Order: sequence, then C-alpha cells, then structure tokens
Amino acid sequence: MPIIKADLELCQGYANCVMEAPKLFDISDDGIVVVLEEEFGEETRGRVEAAVRSCPVSALRIED
Repeated sequence: MPIIKADLELCQGYANCVMEAPKLFDISDDGIVVVLEEEFGEETRGRVEAAVRSCPVSALRIED
C-alpha cells in the first residue's frame, strides 16, 4: 500500500496540501504539516498526488 512521506525540515506551512486533501493533512500549531493518514488507497491517490504537486517546497512525496 502506498504511503505519504513528509519532510518536516522543508515544510513551510503553506497548507496547500490541506486545501487539496483535508482528510489526509493538517498543519500543526508550529506551522508544519501533519500527515493524518500515512497509508492510502487507490481511490484517494488523485487527491494525494494533487497535494504532493501543490507543495511549493516539495516537502511531500509518495512511496509505493
């Protein structure tokens, strides 16, 4: 099953991922991404890919 990986050092808290997939991502009080569900199914892949692409600092990736 594919998983979402976040580079917390790169994250700048733009929250584009939250706008693309609010059930999978949140932003902490410190302004850093929180991955709410690391594993995801194929029915969610489109949203996850959109969230990964939307990150302006490339802090997100998918590992298959």
